[in-house]
Amino acid sequence: MFPPFTIAKKYLSYWLNASNKNGHGVHSPFVFDLIIHVLNDRKNEPCFQEIESIRQSLKNNHDFIEVEDFGAGSAVIKSNKRKISKIANSSLKSPKYAQVLHRLVKYFRPKNIVELGTSFGITSAYLAKGNLDAQLYTFEGASSISNVAANNFKKLGINNVELITGDFGKTLPPFLEKNIPIDFAFIDGNHREKPTIAYFESILSHCNEHSVLVFDDIHWSQEMENAWDFIKNNQSVTLSVDLFFIGIVFFRKDFKEKQHFAIQF
Repeated sequence: MFPPFTIAKKYLSYWLNASNKNGHGVHSPFVFDLIIHVLNDRKNEPCFQEIESIRQSLKNNHDFIEVEDFGAGSAVIKSNKRKISKIANSSLKSPKYAQVLHRLVKYFRPKNIVELGTSFGITSAYLAKGNLDAQLYTFEGASSISNVAANNFKKLGINNVELITGDFGKTLPPFLEKNIPIDFAFIDGNHREKPTIAYFESILSHCNEHSVLVFDDIHWSQEMENAWDFIKNNQSVTLSVDLFFIGIVFFRKDFKEKQHFAIQF
Protein backbone atom coordinates (compact mmCIF):
# COMPACT_ATOMS: atom_id res chain seq x y z
CA MET A 1 0.00 0.00 0.00
CA PHE A 2 1.18 3.52 -0.79
CA PRO A 3 1.82 5.74 2.27
CA PRO A 4 -1.10 8.15 3.00
CA PHE A 5 0.96 11.15 1.83
CA THR A 6 1.63 9.47 -1.55
CA ILE A 7 -2.06 8.64 -1.98
CA ALA A 8 -2.96 12.25 -1.14
CA LYS A 9 -0.53 13.53 -3.81
CA LYS A 10 -1.92 11.09 -6.35
CA TYR A 11 -5.48 12.14 -5.53
CA LEU A 12 -4.62 15.82 -5.96
CA SER A 13 -3.04 15.08 -9.34
CA TYR A 14 -6.08 13.03 -10.37
CA TRP A 15 -8.48 15.81 -9.34
CA LEU A 16 -6.58 18.53 -11.17
CA ASN A 17 -6.33 16.51 -14.38
CA ALA A 18 -9.70 14.74 -14.39
CA SER A 19 -12.67 15.81 -16.48
CA ASN A 20 -15.15 18.16 -14.85
CA LYS A 21 -17.65 16.39 -12.59
CA ASN A 22 -20.50 18.25 -14.33
CA GLY A 23 -19.63 16.70 -17.68
CA HIS A 24 -18.35 19.88 -19.32
CA GLY A 25 -15.83 19.05 -22.01
CA VAL A 26 -16.74 15.35 -22.15
CA HIS A 27 -17.45 14.58 -25.80
CA SER A 28 -18.66 11.01 -25.34
CA PRO A 29 -22.50 10.97 -25.07
CA PHE A 30 -22.29 7.64 -23.20
CA VAL A 31 -19.91 9.05 -20.57
CA PHE A 32 -21.82 12.34 -20.34
CA ASP A 33 -25.02 10.40 -19.56
CA LEU A 34 -23.11 8.30 -17.02
CA ILE A 35 -21.95 11.49 -15.27
CA ILE A 36 -25.38 13.13 -15.27
CA HIS A 37 -27.56 10.12 -14.42
CA VAL A 38 -25.25 8.09 -12.18
CA LEU A 39 -22.26 9.99 -10.79
CA ASN A 40 -24.16 13.22 -10.14
CA ASP A 41 -27.30 11.52 -8.81
CA ARG A 42 -27.48 12.43 -5.13
CA LYS A 43 -31.02 11.29 -4.38
CA ASN A 44 -31.39 9.30 -1.19
CA GLU A 45 -33.37 6.08 -1.50
CA PRO A 46 -35.20 4.36 1.36
CA CYS A 47 -32.79 1.42 1.32
CA PHE A 48 -29.81 3.73 1.92
CA GLN A 49 -30.90 4.54 5.46
CA GLU A 50 -31.59 0.86 6.22
CA ILE A 51 -28.14 -0.21 5.01
CA GLU A 52 -26.35 2.65 6.76
CA SER A 53 -28.10 1.69 9.99
CA ILE A 54 -26.49 -1.76 9.68
CA ARG A 55 -23.12 -0.14 8.96
CA GLN A 56 -23.41 1.95 12.15
CA SER A 57 -24.29 -1.10 14.23
CA LEU A 58 -21.16 -2.84 12.88
CA LYS A 59 -19.02 0.15 13.81
CA ASN A 60 -20.38 -0.09 17.35
CA ASN A 61 -19.95 -3.87 17.64
CA HIS A 62 -16.90 -4.63 19.77
CA ASP A 63 -17.17 -8.42 19.57
CA PHE A 64 -14.09 -10.32 18.38
CA ILE A 65 -14.07 -12.78 15.48
CA GLU A 66 -11.36 -15.06 14.09
CA VAL A 67 -10.55 -14.10 10.51
CA GLU A 68 -8.78 -16.12 7.82
CA ASP A 69 -6.96 -13.71 5.50
CA PHE A 70 -6.57 -14.96 1.92
CA GLY A 71 -5.74 -11.57 0.37
CA ALA A 72 -3.10 -8.89 0.63
CA GLY A 73 -4.05 -8.39 4.25
CA SER A 74 -5.05 -5.27 6.08
CA ALA A 75 -2.82 -2.24 6.40
CA VAL A 76 -4.60 -1.41 9.66
CA ILE A 77 -5.35 -4.78 11.25
CA LYS A 78 -2.56 -7.30 11.81
CA SER A 79 -4.04 -9.93 14.15
CA ASN A 80 -6.28 -12.78 12.99
CA LYS A 81 -8.48 -12.10 16.03
CA ARG A 82 -10.21 -8.87 15.17
CA LYS A 83 -12.93 -6.60 16.47
CA ILE A 84 -15.96 -6.28 14.20
CA SER A 85 -15.93 -2.53 14.84
CA LYS A 86 -12.31 -2.20 13.75
CA ILE A 87 -12.92 -4.12 10.51
CA ALA A 88 -16.04 -2.02 9.85
CA ASN A 89 -14.20 1.25 10.41
CA SER A 90 -11.21 0.38 8.24
CA SER A 91 -12.45 -1.95 5.51
CA LEU A 92 -16.01 -1.13 4.45
CA LYS A 93 -16.56 0.86 1.27
CA SER A 94 -17.70 4.39 2.09
CA PRO A 95 -21.37 5.32 1.51
CA LYS A 96 -20.37 7.55 -1.42
CA TYR A 97 -18.84 4.70 -3.41
CA ALA A 98 -21.21 1.98 -2.20
CA GLN A 99 -24.12 4.13 -3.35
CA VAL A 100 -22.58 4.80 -6.76
CA LEU A 101 -22.36 1.02 -7.21
CA HIS A 102 -26.06 0.85 -6.37
CA ARG A 103 -26.79 3.52 -8.96
CA LEU A 104 -24.69 1.76 -11.60
CA VAL A 105 -26.74 -1.40 -11.08
CA LYS A 106 -29.98 0.58 -11.13
CA TYR A 107 -28.91 2.34 -14.35
CA PHE A 108 -27.61 -0.65 -16.32
CA ARG A 109 -30.06 -3.27 -14.92
CA PRO A 110 -27.72 -6.30 -14.96
CA LYS A 111 -29.33 -9.72 -14.43
CA ASN A 112 -26.32 -11.48 -12.91
CA ILE A 113 -23.92 -9.68 -10.56
CA VAL A 114 -20.67 -11.03 -9.14
CA GLU A 115 -18.90 -9.51 -6.14
CA LEU A 116 -15.47 -10.68 -5.03
CA GLY A 117 -15.11 -9.53 -1.42
CA THR A 118 -18.38 -9.56 0.54
CA SER A 119 -16.93 -8.32 3.83
CA PHE A 120 -19.89 -7.65 6.14
CA GLY A 121 -22.29 -7.32 3.22
CA ILE A 122 -22.75 -3.54 3.13
CA THR A 123 -21.69 -3.09 -0.49
CA SER A 124 -23.44 -6.37 -1.33
CA ALA A 125 -26.68 -4.92 0.03
CA TYR A 126 -26.33 -1.81 -2.13
CA LEU A 127 -25.69 -3.99 -5.20
CA ALA A 128 -28.56 -6.38 -4.49
CA LYS A 129 -31.06 -3.60 -3.86
CA GLY A 130 -30.01 -1.81 -7.05
CA ASN A 131 -32.02 -4.37 -9.01
CA LEU A 132 -34.23 -6.76 -7.06
CA ASP A 133 -34.75 -8.80 -10.23
CA ALA A 134 -31.02 -9.49 -10.46
CA GLN A 135 -29.12 -12.34 -8.80
CA LEU A 136 -26.05 -11.38 -6.80
CA TYR A 137 -23.31 -13.97 -6.31
CA THR A 138 -21.00 -12.65 -3.63
CA PHE A 139 -17.74 -14.32 -2.57
CA GLU A 140 -16.11 -14.00 0.85
CA GLY A 141 -12.96 -15.79 1.95
CA ALA A 142 -13.38 -15.67 5.74
CA SER A 143 -16.20 -17.78 7.20
CA SER A 144 -16.60 -15.61 10.32
CA ILE A 145 -17.05 -12.49 8.19
CA SER A 146 -19.38 -14.38 5.85
CA ASN A 147 -21.57 -15.33 8.84
CA VAL A 148 -21.92 -11.67 9.83
CA ALA A 149 -22.83 -10.76 6.24
CA ALA A 150 -25.47 -13.50 6.04
CA ASN A 151 -27.07 -12.18 9.22
CA ASN A 152 -27.10 -8.66 7.78
CA PHE A 153 -28.82 -9.89 4.61
CA LYS A 154 -31.56 -11.39 6.79
CA LYS A 155 -31.98 -8.14 8.71
CA LEU A 156 -32.34 -6.23 5.43
CA GLY A 157 -34.71 -8.79 3.88
CA ILE A 158 -32.39 -9.39 0.93
CA ASN A 159 -33.34 -12.57 -0.93
CA ASN A 160 -31.61 -12.13 -4.30
CA VAL A 161 -28.13 -13.00 -3.04
CA GLU A 162 -26.09 -16.20 -2.96
CA LEU A 163 -23.20 -16.02 -0.50
CA ILE A 164 -20.24 -18.24 -1.43
CA THR A 165 -17.62 -18.72 1.29
CA GLY A 166 -14.00 -19.83 1.00
CA ASP A 167 -10.71 -19.10 -0.73
CA PHE A 168 -11.51 -17.47 -4.10
CA GLY A 169 -8.98 -19.78 -5.74
CA LYS A 170 -11.18 -22.71 -4.75
CA THR A 171 -14.68 -21.20 -4.97
CA LEU A 172 -14.50 -19.04 -8.12
CA PRO A 173 -13.46 -21.70 -10.70
CA PRO A 174 -16.42 -24.06 -10.02
CA PHE A 175 -18.79 -21.11 -10.13
CA LEU A 176 -17.41 -19.99 -13.50
CA GLU A 177 -17.77 -23.55 -14.81
CA LYS A 178 -21.54 -23.08 -14.55
CA ASN A 179 -21.20 -20.57 -17.43
CA ILE A 180 -23.53 -18.04 -15.87
CA PRO A 181 -23.36 -14.82 -17.92
CA ILE A 182 -21.76 -12.03 -15.87
CA ASP A 183 -23.43 -8.69 -16.55
CA PHE A 184 -21.83 -6.75 -13.71
CA ALA A 185 -18.93 -7.46 -11.37
CA PHE A 186 -17.34 -5.64 -8.46
CA ILE A 187 -13.81 -6.86 -7.75
CA ASP A 188 -12.78 -6.04 -4.17
CA GLY A 189 -10.79 -9.09 -3.17
CA ASN A 190 -7.07 -9.72 -3.19
CA HIS A 191 -5.42 -6.30 -3.63
CA ARG A 192 -2.39 -7.57 -5.50
CA GLU A 193 -1.46 -7.32 -9.16
CA LYS A 194 -1.43 -10.95 -10.30
CA PRO A 195 -4.62 -12.08 -8.49
CA THR A 196 -6.53 -8.99 -9.68
CA ILE A 197 -5.50 -9.63 -13.27
CA ALA A 198 -6.35 -13.32 -12.86
CA TYR A 199 -9.86 -12.43 -11.61
CA PHE A 200 -10.33 -10.10 -14.55
CA GLU A 201 -9.21 -12.67 -17.11
CA SER A 202 -11.33 -15.41 -15.52
CA ILE A 203 -14.45 -13.28 -15.49
CA LEU A 204 -13.84 -11.74 -18.91
CA SER A 205 -14.73 -14.90 -20.82
CA HIS A 206 -18.19 -14.83 -19.19
CA CYS A 207 -18.88 -11.19 -20.03
CA ASN A 208 -20.74 -9.70 -22.97
CA GLU A 209 -20.68 -6.44 -24.86
CA HIS A 210 -22.90 -4.78 -22.26
CA SER A 211 -21.14 -6.08 -19.14
CA VAL A 212 -19.75 -3.62 -16.60
CA LEU A 213 -16.74 -4.42 -14.40
CA VAL A 214 -15.75 -2.29 -11.41
CA PHE A 215 -12.39 -2.59 -9.65
CA ASP A 216 -11.77 -1.29 -6.15
CA ASP A 217 -8.73 0.65 -4.91
CA ILE A 218 -7.06 1.00 -8.30
CA HIS A 219 -4.54 3.49 -6.85
CA TRP A 220 -4.05 1.68 -3.52
CA SER A 221 -0.55 0.46 -4.39
CA GLN A 222 1.86 0.20 -7.31
CA GLU A 223 0.65 -3.36 -7.86
CA MET A 224 -2.96 -2.21 -8.13
CA GLU A 225 -2.01 0.60 -10.50
CA ASN A 226 -0.18 -1.95 -12.64
CA ALA A 227 -3.22 -4.20 -12.62
CA TRP A 228 -5.50 -1.29 -13.57
CA ASP A 229 -3.22 -0.33 -16.48
CA PHE A 230 -3.25 -3.94 -17.70
CA ILE A 231 -7.05 -4.17 -17.45
CA LYS A 232 -7.95 -0.88 -19.12
CA ASN A 233 -5.52 -1.59 -21.98
CA ASN A 234 -6.91 -5.06 -22.63
CA GLN A 235 -8.10 -5.30 -26.23
CA SER A 236 -11.64 -6.24 -25.12
CA VAL A 237 -12.03 -3.04 -23.09
CA THR A 238 -13.34 -0.17 -25.17
CA LEU A 239 -13.90 2.39 -22.40
CA SER A 240 -12.50 2.92 -18.91
CA VAL A 241 -13.54 5.42 -16.26
CA ASP A 242 -11.18 6.29 -13.40
CA LEU A 243 -12.89 7.66 -10.27
CA PHE A 244 -9.62 7.29 -8.33
CA PHE A 245 -10.90 4.94 -5.63
CA ILE A 246 -12.69 2.73 -8.16
CA GLY A 247 -12.22 2.05 -11.86
CA ILE A 248 -14.96 1.01 -14.30
CA VAL A 249 -14.50 -0.77 -17.64
CA PHE A 250 -16.92 -1.33 -20.51
CA PHE A 251 -16.84 -3.53 -23.60
CA ARG A 252 -19.28 -1.75 -25.93
CA LYS A 253 -18.50 -2.33 -29.58
CA ASP A 254 -20.26 0.81 -30.80
CA PHE A 255 -17.40 3.02 -29.61
CA LYS A 256 -15.26 3.96 -32.60
CA GLU A 257 -12.00 3.88 -30.62
CA LYS A 258 -10.74 2.94 -27.16
CA GLN A 259 -11.26 5.75 -24.65
CA HIS A 260 -9.96 6.37 -21.14
CA PHE A 261 -11.55 8.94 -18.85
CA ALA A 262 -10.66 10.22 -15.39
CA ILE A 263 -13.67 12.03 -13.93
CA GLN A 264 -13.84 14.14 -10.78
CA PHE A 265 -15.95 12.32 -8.21
